[in-house]
Amino acid sequence: MATPVITLANGIEIPQVGLGIFLMTNENETAWAIQHALKVGYRHFDTAAVYGNEAVLGRALKEAGIAREDLFLTSKVWNDKQGYETTKQAFNESLEKLQTDYLDLYLIHWHGPNVKETWCAIEELYAEGKVKAIGVSNFSINHLEAMKAYATVMPMINQVETHPYFPQDELRDYLKKEKIHHESWGPLSQGKTDLLLHPILAEIGKKYGKTAAQVVLRWHVDRGSIVIPKSVNPNRIHENFALFDFALTEDDMKAIAKLNIETRYGRDPENTGFEW
Repeated sequence: MATPVITLANGIEIPQVGLGIFLMTNENETAWAIQHALKVGYRHFDTAAVYGNEAVLGRALKEAGIAREDLFLTSKVWNDKQGYETTKQAFNESLEKLQTDYLDLYLIHWHGPNVKETWCAIEELYAEGKVKAIGVSNFSINHLEAMKAYATVMPMINQVETHPYFPQDELRDYLKKEKIHHESWGPLSQGKTDLLLHPILAEIGKKYGKTAAQVVLRWHVDRGSIVIPKSVNPNRIHENFALFDFALTEDDMKAIAKLNIETRYGRDPENTGFEW
């Protein structure tokens, strides 16, 4: 089973569905989940320095023996490493832990006071060929508009919380206009809601012999988003990838659109509460 790819603004292709490894802290469980995902067909893996599992991912991928060029690896610079020199240091630490000499995508994890210096460092890493694509995570329209004053290369991706209860329609329209691709984290609302018990999703799933989670992930795919569901459960890892033997109709998409309650469950990018 293979996943479709999305072509970024610079021509780099990213698999549309990947495995997010946020909150995977048990080393054995994490390694097993990665190995199982590889067998299922995943080639896109999304981690971050703050997750504390880059080294586990690096070891699991090495042990699997899959050619590096067949993998797509994303990591992110955390808040305490933002700044020009510290970003480059953080990037090199990520490379070492991941046992690779380049990343496919490197993101600023959250907007912060040193964003200009951080982005300058990331642009240089990109120009040097150490990372194939660059982007941001949890950036608002205001943040992205402000980047135009200092960025020589605009982000190719913005990774943000997105799910049917919070579809980010205004931001999506902006990203499309600016040729920045939308990547969804928390695509199933992080298990913090009753989303997957919603009768509308159950009804749609019944038509296709799919779970509510598969319906939601297919909704992301049909919107053209990149999506990184997280799971260590083998059945769910498989189900989260089994999305390409059905497609939602226009009526399905309209029904899911009615679930929007404009409610986020993560931090607000405009008011993160972080102490920088």
